[in-house]
Amino acid sequence: MKSRRESETAQVRAVFRNIPWWILGVLLVAALGAWHMKNVRAGVLESKDTFLYSWYNLLIVCSVIVTGAAGWLFFRKKAALEMVFAVCVLALGSMYLAVLAPLSAPDEVSHFITAYRLANTIMGQPAADENGHVYIRTQDAFVLDTDLAPGESLAAQEESKDTQVLGQTLTEHTYRKIHDTGLWGTGEEEMETTVKPPVETTPLAYLPQALGIVLGRLLGFGGLGLLYLGRFGNLLFFTAASWYAMKRLPFGKEVLFGVALLPMTLHLAASFSYDAIILCLSFVFTAVTLQLTYGAGDVRKRDVALMAAVMGVLGPCKMIYGVLLGLCLLVPVKKFGNRRNWVLSAAAVLGVYAAAMILVNSQTIVQYAAETESFVGWAGESGYTFEWVVHNPIKTLRIFYNTLLEKGDYYHLTMMGNWLGNLDQVLDVPYLLILAMTFVLFFLAMKKPGGETVYLTGSRRAWTLFLCAACAGAAMLSMFIAWTPASSKIVMGVQGRYFLPILPVFLMALKNNWIVLTKNRDRELLYFLVCVNGYVLLRLFSIVSIRI
Repeated sequence: MKSRRESETAQVRAVFRNIPWWILGVLLVAALGAWHMKNVRAGVLESKDTFLYSWYNLLIVCSVIVTGAAGWLFFRKKAALEMVFAVCVLALGSMYLAVLAPLSAPDEVSHFITAYRLANTIMGQPAADENGHVYIRTQDAFVLDTDLAPGESLAAQEESKDTQVLGQTLTEHTYRKIHDTGLWGTGEEEMETTVKPPVETTPLAYLPQALGIVLGRLLGFGGLGLLYLGRFGNLLFFTAASWYAMKRLPFGKEVLFGVALLPMTLHLAASFSYDAIILCLSFVFTAVTLQLTYGAGDVRKRDVALMAAVMGVLGPCKMIYGVLLGLCLLVPVKKFGNRRNWVLSAAAVLGVYAAAMILVNSQTIVQYAAETESFVGWAGESGYTFEWVVHNPIKTLRIFYNTLLEKGDYYHLTMMGNWLGNLDQVLDVPYLLILAMTFVLFFLAMKKPGGETVYLTGSRRAWTLFLCAACAGAAMLSMFIAWTPASSKIVMGVQGRYFLPILPVFLMALKNNWIVLTKNRDRELLYFLVCVNGYVLLRLFSIVSIRI
């Protein structure tokens, strides 16, 4: 009797040993999804919108499939990180695209209008009127005023009342509007203008989104269809460009993977925001310069052309990321063949960047450099100027120091994704997960056993960390001049997402010989981030469902 019981116990143990451990991640995501069903049920009871059940169940299925597929690719198939990266980012990004509804990202409505303007130009139609107001189809106007029905004109309503933009405050009503409206259009092509302002920057930053809008219009989609296709175009470009960056990185692939899996990164990548372009092009520029620095090959003309093209698009979007040009100084002169080639290459990259800045941002640069007085519109009072900063360097440094002391935790939390949507404090990621993801990124950056080499050492590490600090300082300086009222003793307007483009190279510079992990658990850590995102998506949907 005892031997039979022992035999049965051994059989059960054998069965459990044959089950991959990562299945626990899948089961945990499913269990947490079932737990949050109570919130969805409460939302249905209050709103009577039973479609929330089917949407949430579909989201649970998608979360289980994605976490299961990621586990299989990571551990059973042992697929290359680049392949797993493309699958995870595209799948999770698509889920963020659906859960965090269109126009819910920071300033996304302005980015949408800008992409729409470019789409008009691509289709050979008038982009804007003489006042700069962008033309949109009348049937798409309801996304800018949810009180309208598809096909109903904005008329003068935007100026006469406060309009509610779809998704700007994400509630259950947003899901209901999406459900009731659907993706297809009315077939009408009448155009009208909107007073929602576009973003004045290089149109190349909106090409993927604009092509999605063009495709949607050609296929007969309505306003929602255009929004989803435009967002998906941005996500596709982000995934492809970041994948290329991973392919070119000589080291630190897992660090870039981890940064790309942060909830804030995925949310921006799956929106209309040009932050997606800024992020992936920053990753590409970092990868190319590091490969040229540490790779075996010499610098080719195509490499110089690529760096020039990237900075020509990246620079005008946000001038502060021009600091990344300093990474080119990591590349040894001998890789160019001789000093003459080095000078010509540097002049080409810097020249394209300068030309793009002059073409797009010359008026802004002159305005900030020459103004002796400024007015901060949102605060209704005067602000700081560049001249004031030059004449008061000690006071400026003191304000920056106080800002870091007071807002440092806010920058960290919003960089990781603590507040999603339009910096909506309700759409939060639990602090425990923020802390866990922070440790994950740290461990991904540390040295692993097996003779792994520390690349960024000595003067190169110091230079890289200086560039990261300079970029962060430039972000604070820009918002100090453009957004901070004179009555404020700290810098206003800086958000954690501004630091995401430099986060991978910053983490790579932290690798050292002092802290060496005993085992390489990079795949397990990355899989943890995938599971975290699966849970975060389910939690966010349940929160929106009860936000009546």
